[in-house]
Amino acid sequence: MLFPTIDFAVFFVVVFTASWLLRPRHTVWRWFMLAASCYFYAYWEFGYLFLLLGSIGVNWLFGEAVYRALGPDGQRTTASKWLVRASVVVNLAALGYYKYLDFFVSSVSDRLESLGLDVDPPVLEILLPVGISFFTFQAMSYVLDIGRGEWRRPMTLLDFAVFLSFFPQVVAGPIVRASEFAPQLERPADPRFVRYSEAFMLIFRGLFKKVVISSFLAAQIVDPVFAVPEAYGRWEVLWAIYAYAIQIYADFSGYTDIAIGVALLLGFRFPQNFNAPYIATSLQDFWRRWHMTLSRWLRDYLYIPLGGNRGTTLFTYRNLFLVMLIGGLWHGANWTFVVWGAIHGGYLVAERVVKTRWAARGSLGLPAPLVKGLQWFLTFNVVCLAWVFFRAPSVGDAWTMLGRLFAGGGAPSVVSTLVLVTVVLSLASQFVPPRVAERGEQVFSKLAPLAQAAILAVGLVVIDALGPEGVAPFIYFQF
Repeated sequence: MLFPTIDFAVFFVVVFTASWLLRPRHTVWRWFMLAASCYFYAYWEFGYLFLLLGSIGVNWLFGEAVYRALGPDGQRTTASKWLVRASVVVNLAALGYYKYLDFFVSSVSDRLESLGLDVDPPVLEILLPVGISFFTFQAMSYVLDIGRGEWRRPMTLLDFAVFLSFFPQVVAGPIVRASEFAPQLERPADPRFVRYSEAFMLIFRGLFKKVVISSFLAAQIVDPVFAVPEAYGRWEVLWAIYAYAIQIYADFSGYTDIAIGVALLLGFRFPQNFNAPYIATSLQDFWRRWHMTLSRWLRDYLYIPLGGNRGTTLFTYRNLFLVMLIGGLWHGANWTFVVWGAIHGGYLVAERVVKTRWAARGSLGLPAPLVKGLQWFLTFNVVCLAWVFFRAPSVGDAWTMLGRLFAGGGAPSVVSTLVLVTVVLSLASQFVPPRVAERGEQVFSKLAPLAQAAILAVGLVVIDALGPEGVAPFIYFQF
């Protein structure tokens, strides 16, 4: 069930109304929200609802067992550590089966064939459950936090089920932690103090980014050029790469905006997931702004446990590279994602090396604005370079795409004036100070309800008029 559809609109009106009517009856509300979330998830594929329910049951049991194995003061014990490790293995095994087994089998068979061996690999055709990476990471963080002694008491099974299945974010994030969700579940929101204006603005902004900007760029330049890069010259390929950078941002941040807005209407505030990532002047800064909940997860549950920056310089570099490599593989079972992660990991290490030597040598006498501008230009283009591997079907296709940057000729240009304006304005909009949007929200919130409804109605009509026929799935649903 896609957000920008009539089906979801009807579903949400029913859930929104029933949710606020049932809120005073806490237990009934929880059962209703669990049922609504299960219906939402089962709408994609009924069979995979059992996977979600299984993840809920298994991880709740692990959480209970780990909590009981902790010491009197919540300190870790040998038993609790082994239980946490077992939970990680079980979760990664489920993720590995559904997401990586086909990839592993095909990679091994291809390698054996390259050595001259005749192999007949089994055809598995395992369908990837939507959102498995997101709810698996959320479940793992819950058990890991209990194992660290960060919980006074675990969640009840019903509360944990509502947390892990909560429909606004179950299929594509943001990755919400139990410590962020549980307090809001325990303190039911008062409908008089829900930020409706902020929620409506988030939903409207998300719809515009997804339905208008992302869909337009995909249809007009990204999909045609990435499908047959050999048919296009350097100009078309260059702008297709830049357009994809905007498309994936508009698509994913658009979904996040809608998810946060929908949750806010139900009385829950999710953490921010994007903060103008394309204004970053370093790759480290980029990852503080892009998919922020995943970045925090990788930092807290992978980078720091690996040792973080507590060891030698080479040890820190190794940890950075490994985290980004694993983060790349988390996105999908394809060598393109491994290369994408390796580019980010390698560049993060290179940044550390350059900054260390730059600090040792002192200022080179260049004006600060020029240095900042060059840093932004380099960072943005490295990110765009990596996006080529993220988008391409294979590593070979990615190299073909990049190779066309040095070729001439090609098909008639697909770089229209409207494409150029869309890319440039979308990029420029990230440099607009946040206070501008905040002022717009304040003005909107002070309008009469009838005026707000009229503005939203007109906005939806405009989005529908500018959008394509139908709605393409969100890019991050495949992860």
